[in-house]
Amino acid sequence: MTLHVPPCLWDEGRAVQLLREYWGRHSDGSPRFTGSRFERLAGGGDEPSVAGRFTADDVMAVATLGVTLPARAALRLVEPSAEDRYGALLEQLPADVELADADQHLIARGGPAWQLWEHLRETDGIGPVAAGKLLARKRPRLLPVYDSVIKRVFSRPRNDLSFWSDVRSTLRAEERQLVRHLERVRVLAGIGDDITVLRVLDTMAWTHGKDS
Repeated sequence: MTLHVPPCLWDEGRAVQLLREYWGRHSDGSPRFTGSRFERLAGGGDEPSVAGRFTADDVMAVATLGVTLPARAALRLVEPSAEDRYGALLEQLPADVELADADQHLIARGGPAWQLWEHLRETDGIGPVAAGKLLARKRPRLLPVYDSVIKRVFSRPRNDLSFWSDVRSTLRAEERQLVRHLERVRVLAGIGDDITVLRVLDTMAWTHGKDS
């Protein structure tokens, strides 16, 4: 399947407006939306020195997206036991591969991303949305952010188990038309080319849908 992208997100002018709104700053320099610090906080979750483990900065980063992890769960992440299932699976997820270029097995059910998502959900008090945002923090090129607003904007099914795969299919469709569009509006909005195309798609969709 492919992703249903609303027409307004294909409109170049509207897309740029949405991105500038999300990534804008107040007069005192503080971010208009705390989520604009999600990927850049402490250099990012995919920095080589931390790409293979969860850190306190990752916990703080997901808080910028409205997710507060219980203290016990946070400690389990940043102080893993001898059996570190998180690190072993993170090592199987390349930090430098874009979702559009990724092999399907990386994100398929039973693959390393799916297994890590399930392990996170089994950790005290981490729900499916929080687990997904943690994964997006660690692998921003490979795994998109997902929450109730994104689900509504893209008209996802009630039991949505194919979001990653559908985003991948849509990015690859029509000779990567969506990728080119996202790259173009990223430049026009001036938000910085360190922001991945997945996050460009997410932030303009979330900004469009947040008040709906």
